[in-house]
Amino acid sequence: MALRSKFVLPGTAALAFMLAVSSRFLLHRASANQSNDPPPRLAPVALVQRTTLEDSVTLSGEFRPFQLVDVHAKVAGFIRDIYVDVGDQVRTGQVLSILEVPELSAQVMGAKADIRRHQDAIQRAQSEIARSNSAYTAYHAAYTRLKQASQARPGLIAEQELDDSLAKDKEAEAQVESARASLAEAQSQLVAAQANLDRLSAMEDYSHIMAPFAGVVTKRYADTGALIQAGTASNTQSMPVVQLAEWSKLRLVVPVPESVVPLLRLGTIVGVHVPSLNRDFDGKISRFADALNDETRTMHTEIDVENPDESLKAGMYAEVTLTLLQKKNVLTVPLEAVQGGDQHYVLVLDRQNRVAKREIEVGEQTSTRAEILHGLAENERVISADQSRYQIGELVKPRLEPDPTGENAPGEKK
Repeated sequence: MALRSKFVLPGTAALAFMLAVSSRFLLHRASANQSNDPPPRLAPVALVQRTTLEDSVTLSGEFRPFQLVDVHAKVAGFIRDIYVDVGDQVRTGQVLSILEVPELSAQVMGAKADIRRHQDAIQRAQSEIARSNSAYTAYHAAYTRLKQASQARPGLIAEQELDDSLAKDKEAEAQVESARASLAEAQSQLVAAQANLDRLSAMEDYSHIMAPFAGVVTKRYADTGALIQAGTASNTQSMPVVQLAEWSKLRLVVPVPESVVPLLRLGTIVGVHVPSLNRDFDGKISRFADALNDETRTMHTEIDVENPDESLKAGMYAEVTLTLLQKKNVLTVPLEAVQGGDQHYVLVLDRQNRVAKREIEVGEQTSTRAEILHGLAENERVISADQSRYQIGELVKPRLEPDPTGENAPGEKK
């Protein structure tokens, strides 16, 4: 019995030693395996944020004068005086040049002489009426007395004498009517002569070439002594006197693409940037063609820009920003974070930084961000790029990408 106890004790001690060594070996191996596991991958993430969703397009255009006209003469003549030159500012109705038209002056003088002649004819007709009325009164009175006497005492007045008196009475009455007709004709001729004088006087007034609107002289075509043809003559190529442009307000002409056309509204205020001046102006969409160009598929659109200091010049290029969409205080994510076709989804990170798939409903979109209608809450984290690299349930290390304002959420690091 003592011998059996003597052999059991050393065996137990050896077994315990072997168990201890084996357990230590297993712990060391588990620790080694754990140290060989790869670290979580970096994942670019962005926060779901409430922002202003805004989309715009920038188009280039060229300034043109609000009004531009070549000022012609309506009558032919020689330039007697010209009072303006290139760059001069003029006001509405200001005389720019005076033409010398000798034959027109002669015609005006002849028309005035015709008026005086017809006025004299009227006076003569009036005098003739007065004389005819006097003769008619006398002949009519004589015939009346003879007729009364003949009726009172038949046979006292010869029938021949009574007939002669009646004839003179009728003749005098006819002369009165003739004198009145002559007066009416003379008056009509006076009216015609006055109209002719008015026409010639108006033509003579056209020898004074005036500015149709306030603006700046941009070209001068003629000098003193030059012969100017009438601008109304279709068989001659008339030369204008000056070119006048209105610069107090300019038209910015831009070609608007077909995709933007439905969003245009008359009266919309837009921003206009002029690179050559490095200045910004406000413009108003005032008119558009309401039809697309068949070749460029763009629509001619004009934006009025006030130019009170005349720093803007016709021919300058400008950039106009048209706002296509603007929604304030809406949930948005970067457009790259949205995946899927008919059914959109995003990859979100839970509190343990594990990847999960979340179906969402998308609203308006811009070139950089998308509106989230349902499926996400503010400040949730979504993977913003390379979504195909990550598996559902995978543990990742988030790397927060800058938000639209260039800031990061509190407590996060890039």
